[in-house]
Amino acid sequence: MLSGFKKFILRGNVVDMAVGVVIGAAFGGVVTALTKDLLTPFIAAVVGKPDFSYLGFTIHGTPFPVGDFVNAGVSFLLVAAAIYFFVVTPVNALVARMNRGEAPPDPTTKKCQECLSEIPIDARRCAHCTQPQMGRAA
Repeated sequence: MLSGFKKFILRGNVVDMAVGVVIGAAFGGVVTALTKDLLTPFIAAVVGKPDFSYLGFTIHGTPFPVGDFVNAGVSFLLVAAAIYFFVVTPVNALVARMNRGEAPPDPTTKKCQECLSEIPIDARRCAHCTQPQMGRAA
């Protein structure tokens, strides 16, 4: 029973997932600090107030304090923008640079000239319509 657990833990995807969770939690702290310490003060400098918790309205004596919701929405948009521009875009550029030299693999199938079904590239007859095949069709 213990050997099965050991195999489960040492499989690559379990360890990779654990590392991803730890790095994700640490990165969450970085993004939160970026939002709180840089982006929110920048918005305060441009707009005037970074805190919208004072916003609200009252209908028939019932208060609707929507300011915290607005704060959460602005914070979400700032975090999403920070992640996109500082993580997703650079990682996509890095992956594209790494994959630049790879050629696409050679095709292994072709279309039948008669019925247009996919058949092995070296087939001399179609398995579906039994028509003879000539040459390599794309």
